[in-house]
Amino acid sequence: MLTVHHLNNSRSQRVLWLLEELGAPYEVKHYQRDGKTMLAPAELRAIHPLGKSPVITDGADTVAETGAIVEYILDKYGQGRLVPPAGTPEKLRFTYWMHFAEGSAMPPLVMTLLFGEIPKRMPALLRPIGRMIGKTVQQSYLRPQIEAQLDLIEAELTRSPFFAGPELTAADIMMSFPVEAASSRASLGTRTKLTTWLQTIHSRPAYQRALQQGGPYAYA
Repeated sequence: MLTVHHLNNSRSQRVLWLLEELGAPYEVKHYQRDGKTMLAPAELRAIHPLGKSPVITDGADTVAETGAIVEYILDKYGQGRLVPPAGTPEKLRFTYWMHFAEGSAMPPLVMTLLFGEIPKRMPALLRPIGRMIGKTVQQSYLRPQIEAQLDLIEAELTRSPFFAGPELTAADIMMSFPVEAASSRASLGTRTKLTTWLQTIHSRPAYQRALQQGGPYAYA
């Protein structure tokens, strides 16, 4: 039986959604973040040395990293579903957005979170300096990157309702977390295609079932 080692409010929610879309059998083992540090608990290191989520176990196989997990599940349980046919323009779009999700979209979002948290962990006398540095980095470097990426995504969704064409694919599942995280930290404004896409994925029965399996999820 495939087991998803699921951390609350994390990228692993996408893995649950993928499995629900495919109707593949699985079980969930829940882990909670530390209330102060928001880091994963040490118990996850027993599953994978880095102690992070998502990670899955499936028989003798242990797979970490969301993209690798998604590819593993598609190869073993997908039966060709949620992937465009090889050699098509849709497959090229699919591949791009599958990698964009973690390769380009997530780094500035993670850095925004870190620069917001660092001043809180500094000595009291240094916190004003830390907040000033964090604000400068966010406004001059991170925010423009995030806004540019949201504009790129909006433009892509004017081509079709989903990231790789007219139907949902695993590229949409991969893109869900960075878009949800970005929308919680920046206004989508007039990006109507992106807003519609979020509403569409959130209304899918498989997405709703994944929320029930994963528990509270701040970004939905």
